[in-house]
Amino acid sequence: MTPSPTPSVVHRMVVAAQLLLRFMKALLVSGVQTLNVIVLHGLRLRPLPPSGLRSLRFAPMHPQGVALLAAMVSLTPGTTVIEIDMERHELLIHMLDTRGAEAAAADIRAAFEAPLLVLFGGHA
Repeated sequence: MTPSPTPSVVHRMVVAAQLLLRFMKALLVSGVQTLNVIVLHGLRLRPLPPSGLRSLRFAPMHPQGVALLAAMVSLTPGTTVIEIDMERHELLIHMLDTRGAEAAAADIRAAFEAPLLVLFGGHA
């Protein structure tokens, strides 16, 4: 099996810009969702949603890519990475609202995983 070619500098710059835009969108969307939870609970219009810990599997990638993924998840309102397990390729995440945990995990993988693999490469 031949290794895949290294992406060009221009391609990597485009992917980095796309990743930044995706991250900014995630910040905005999750910020609004988190604000919604806080305001509705503060006004006593809704009880707090269930919060808790969830695992997020990620593709094998270079440790720098995993560190950036964890930072992006932690910087997004409503989520905090508690632990990184490089052997099992999992992040343990605390979520403010676990009602949509599976969809949130799928969104994180869809938005961030592929660009990080391009920028940092896969790792066994």
